[in-house]
Order: sequence, then C-alpha cells, then structure tokens
Amino acid sequence: MNVRQLLRDERGELVELLRSLSDQEWETPSLCAGWRVRDVVGHLQTDSVGLPSYLLMGLRAGSVNGTNTAVVEHFSTLPNAELVDRLEKANGWFSRYMPKTALADTFVHQQDIRRPLGRERKIPAERLIAVLEHPDPFASPGRYLKGLRWEATDADWSRGSGPLVRGPGEALALAMVGRTVALDDLDGDGVPELRVRCG
Repeated sequence: MNVRQLLRDERGELVELLRSLSDQEWETPSLCAGWRVRDVVGHLQTDSVGLPSYLLMGLRAGSVNGTNTAVVEHFSTLPNAELVDRLEKANGWFSRYMPKTALADTFVHQQDIRRPLGRERKIPAERLIAVLEHPDPFASPGRYLKGLRWEATDADWSRGSGPLVRGPGEALALAMVGRTVALDDLDGDGVPELRVRCG
C-alpha cells in the first residue's frame, strides 16, 4: 500500500470537488463546529506552513485546537482559488513525514465538507482501510475505539473486541474521531456507548 499515492488521490478528489463549488457553497457550515467549508480548506494548508513556523504557531497557541485556528486565520485572506491551488500542489513536511496522518486528516475533512453539501462519493476500499487502520492521532481516536469491536460493511476490515459497532467504512472513520453525524449510519450493541463517548 503506497500511502503517499493514496494521499495524492484523496487530495485530488478534494481539489476536484472544491473547483466545482459555488461561492455560496464555500460559505456553508461544515461538520467542524464554527468552521465554514472555506475554513476547513484553510486548515488543510498545513503543508504550506514551514515546519518551524508551524511549531511556533503551536507554542503560541498552546493546544492542537489553537494551532488549527491559527493556521485557518493565517490563510483567511487568500482567495478561494488560491487555497485550492495550494492544496493541489501540497508536498510539504506534513505530507512527507506524516503521510498516514495527512491522509486521515484530509479524508475526514473532505467528508466534513461533502456531507453538509450532499456531495456523496464512492471511496476505494484500499483508501478506506488505510484511514481506518490509522485514524488521525490528533483527534484522540483511542477514547472512541477502546473496548469496542469495529466492523466495516463495505470493506474487508475489522478491529478490536467488545460490543459491536458496524457500518460503512466512511461512517466508521468519522465516528472514530467524534463526528456524531455518522452515528445514525451505524448499528450494533456498541453504538449506544459510542454515542455517550461522542457526547
């Protein structure tokens, strides 16, 4: 499995989607609380921030969420088209040194954009499995995963033991990082506990 190629493919699909959006769609609230579609795309510009600058942002912000907000604000004045161009060319430190995390981050945020816009897609099983195997560690997936058995209904993938959480891989990937909107797409005797954890 070539993770960097999966990341390029995932970003390519996102770029294609973004180029098709109207100005109104860019202003649509995403699944990320308080962020519009435009803000999510700003957050995805991490590769455009040099690592020293990113670390400095993190020190000043004092938290992962604060750093994310700082990145969004840093790119807030750029035109939509330039944000997309930068995303298309992204090949900075995040992609090179943390490709699995970059893939998971891009995947979840693409769905953060697509779900509110009603833009469904068919996701290749290999890409789904890669994200399910390595959810974004910055989203603290362990607090959702622990003590449950997770099974995808559209890919050959499962993990864990305990009460069952079963459903499409896309919904599982979102639930692993606390996206409550995905819970209605899941079933199994572990879902009530997962709802509590997602709060």
